[in-house]
Amino acid sequence: MDVLGSGHEQVVFCSDPESGLRAVIAIHSTALGPALGGTRFYPYASEQAAVADALRLSTAMSYKNSLAGLDLGGGKAVIIGDPRTGKTEALLRAYGRFVQALGGRYLTACDVGTSNADLDVVARETRFAHGRSEAQGGCGDSSVLTAYGVFLGMQAAAQHCWGSRSLAGRTVAVAGAGKVGSHLIGRLVDDGAAVVVTDVDPAAVARIRARHPQVTAVADTAALVRTEHDVYSPNALGGALDEETVAVLPSRIVCGGANNQLATPEVAEQLRGRGILYAPDYLVNAGGVIQVEDERHGFSFGRAQAKASGIFDVALRVFALADAAGISPAGAADRLAEERIRSVGRLATIRLPR
Repeated sequence: MDVLGSGHEQVVFCSDPESGLRAVIAIHSTALGPALGGTRFYPYASEQAAVADALRLSTAMSYKNSLAGLDLGGGKAVIIGDPRTGKTEALLRAYGRFVQALGGRYLTACDVGTSNADLDVVARETRFAHGRSEAQGGCGDSSVLTAYGVFLGMQAAAQHCWGSRSLAGRTVAVAGAGKVGSHLIGRLVDDGAAVVVTDVDPAAVARIRARHPQVTAVADTAALVRTEHDVYSPNALGGALDEETVAVLPSRIVCGGANNQLATPEVAEQLRGRGILYAPDYLVNAGGVIQVEDERHGFSFGRAQAKASGIFDVALRVFALADAAGISPAGAADRLAEERIRSVGRLATIRLPR
């Protein structure tokens, strides 16, 4: 793997044999500010797989933070191991010391396999851990604003396609009923949409149906994508949109909270060719990172929600640019994110007299 050719500013390999820590911290860009991105704790098959994930995810964070209008670059960390069996105070604190050693170039937060409580432990060793528990003065669970942003992105897509932001009378197929998916379903039901859901965890589906009996459940994602619906919403693992899935989707819109939904870049053009409007994942799921960023200033949910509300207007800009330029919304989102990194990022090179 050509790490040096990846375009990243810095990749740090972290090892602490005493605690068992093996981690990778990837800093893609600090052009707009310190690199913010979560810590993923996952049993990677190899160190090479862990590095590849860190590089991919940190690049996506640069684009996400830029498009969200944040003065932050992109980074990501991955800890190699099973969070159910390998997570200890000693390991998390060892990891915190590596984050602290970067001097604020990297700001960490939660991701798959880590929680607000874990970040509280990491924060005992570093000033640069965010997304902490409310009990420790942090922003707490970021899934509420993540789902809010996805809902706004879906409304913007509805506005672009059908001339009304309301999803009343539309059918939304939701893949994944975890934290983000469950909050999203609540908003969709309140807006008058019909919801069809699936999840690998039957208990998650049962909780949704107990709260919203009008929601229909299907056995798995293969059944879900063949169900008649207007909007498809992937809210579980990445890579949900591959050539085979897109070929059978009846949707007019795809908009979900999962990261890295496109299995390959070519899928964006396949969606466009089928007349399916794709709301780029890193645009619509930015509510969570907006919430975490607000913690740096003394957390205010109202202030963070107000900033996340901008996702609606940014999504409309992305769709308009895509139409005008004859490109996919994924390409349009990348273009806007890169433009801000280039233009605003140049300000970092200006040194005012002391």
